[in-house]
Amino acid sequence: MKHIGAAKFKEKCLSILENVDKDGIVITKHGKPVAKLIPIELQIAALIGKMKGKIKIKGDILSTGIKWNAQS
Repeated sequence: MKHIGAAKFKEKCLSILENVDKDGIVITKHGKPVAKLIPIELQIAALIGKMKGKIKIKGDILSTGIKWNAQS
């Protein structure tokens, strides 16, 4: 796995994003790891929106179901 300093990452961010491999890149600050950059797998991204039209909402999802009066 590759390591890169935060300053160098900031300097070359767009280039790094285009070339990140499946193992990812560890971003370090003063030699200590602070973050890991990994690519999004297309299989996971394909799940977004898969349940559209398959879930039915019953009732008011913004309400607790308890009636109350703000002036009492």
